Amino acid sequence: MENNPGQRPHDEPRRLDLAALKALSHPLRVQLLDALSTFGPQTASGLAGRLGESSGSTSYHLRQLAKHGLVEEVPDRGSARERWWRRYPGAIQVAADPSAGPSATTAVKLVARQLEQHRAEALSDFLRFGEESFGEEWLQATVLNTANLRVDAAQLGEISQRVLDFLGGLADEYRDRGGPDARPVQLHFNAFPVIDPAEQAVPHHRHPSGKTRP
Repeated sequence: MENNPGQRPHDEPRRLDLAALKALSHPLRVQLLDALSTFGPQTASGLAGRLGESSGSTSYHLRQLAKHGLVEEVPDRGSARERWWRRYPGAIQVAADPSAGPSATTAVKLVARQLEQHRAEALSDFLRFGEESFGEEWLQATVLNTANLRVDAAQLGEISQRVLDFLGGLADEYRDRGGPDARPVQLHFNAFPVIDPAEQAVPHHRHPSGKTRP
């Protein structure tokens, strides 16, 4: 799983080592990284207000993330009392090295679950409050799309890489070009083999509203 909102998708993704994965597996640290990715540089107190945490807590966890090269201080901004932080440039790959053992796999699962939960919450918030928060122009520009198909693992890998390449080029083309009305925007593309509840004992889930095509 790659995580690169607001960064440079065409750079070679950095595969996190075990120490970095463990550092990131704390839920608040995932929130901090996600907030910096989505909304850009912020102070510890600004992040505290956004996330409902104390500034002491956000400051501590930002320093822990910085130790592993996941965030960094913004040069020439802030003061000794009020530091500005940003996400370290470049995509990261949340995946375990097969030789790293079960602790790495556990850390990957924790981080991946947290990242996906934040994505789901962002979409849920949009579906609940988007109509009253944004004008018609923004609503008309939004698309929730699902394409269903049957492929093998190699073909899914091909599709995933082509989507990542296309998304990377598109994001590079539009990054930092927004005018005064620009807002943070997230682009999500999910590609995964679907678990059939008829074949395995898993609960049925209702999918978010959106456009579906066979």
